[in-house]
Amino acid sequence: MKRIMIRLLSIGALTLLVGVSVGQGYAEARAGGGRSMGSRGSRSYSRPASPSSQPAPSAQPAPQRPAYTPPPYQQPQPARGGFFRNMAGGIMGGMLGGMLGGMLFRGMGFGGGWGGGVGGSGIGLFEIVLLAGIAYLIYRFVKARRQETTVYRGDFQQSSYEQPTLHQYQEPPQLQATAGDDLARGISHIRQMDASFDEARFKDQVMDSFFRIQGAWMHRDLTPVAALLTPEMRRIMQDDVDRLLREKRINRLENIAVRNVEITEAWQEQGWDFVTALIYANLLDYTTDEAGTVVGGSNVEPVKFEEYWTFARAIGASEWQLTAIDQK
Repeated sequence: MKRIMIRLLSIGALTLLVGVSVGQGYAEARAGGGRSMGSRGSRSYSRPASPSSQPAPSAQPAPQRPAYTPPPYQQPQPARGGFFRNMAGGIMGGMLGGMLGGMLFRGMGFGGGWGGGVGGSGIGLFEIVLLAGIAYLIYRFVKARRQETTVYRGDFQQSSYEQPTLHQYQEPPQLQATAGDDLARGISHIRQMDASFDEARFKDQVMDSFFRIQGAWMHRDLTPVAALLTPEMRRIMQDDVDRLLREKRINRLENIAVRNVEITEAWQEQGWDFVTALIYANLLDYTTDEAGTVVGGSNVEPVKFEEYWTFARAIGASEWQLTAIDQK
């Protein structure tokens, strides 16, 4: 049992060792070893932006979001003549109270009628006329108040003010933040310091740098492309080239075909311009020993790959340098 366990552990360790060796062999594939490396400034720890489906438009200031203005609110007007109506009501109330009190006193024998009495009831013709007049005034007063109240309420209910319907606000399409907006803004900032910057010409430069760096990588000599690499990228690639030289291996890149180059990001920070381009290409990528024997990859099956190459330069300078490679 113990011998079986030892054999299993040995097989596992051997499998792990072979896996690491194969991984190192793949890490040497094409310039940069087919892995992400380098620095993208403040964006080093964020994934490069995906390519937009439409070409980046010229940078334009985003339109201002219109402010919401509610319909005009009509302030309800207080009832007119309130003071005089109240005073008239008070006078009529006082007269009515005085008259009723007088009739009460006369009915109890405290005085004679105002108009000489009718049938001994103590209410004369003058009192009857006065009561009728007061009743008519009260009727007019109450009717006028009801009409004004109805008009007042009707005006308020039919005013032009309407409570706005509540909806979740959504940015209109022209205000939605997209990668294209960020790209257009970044290119606009670069053009403020370099009016000659042109996307098409930059893509040609990216393609030219791609072929030149791959050629230097295959020849295991980065000297011809030293000016195209930042110090950090040259150090990383030189370490890989030195390992190839020690192991006497050659990473061969043949039939390189760049299918597309698309700019996905552009920005400025701390006195530097940064532009990231997505490169889509296919090629034969295999490794041989110095005698020409294939030891990794395939010299008959092409491989396709997509990589983000980021270039940087000091603002105002003309030479772009490769500063990072990111795998998609």
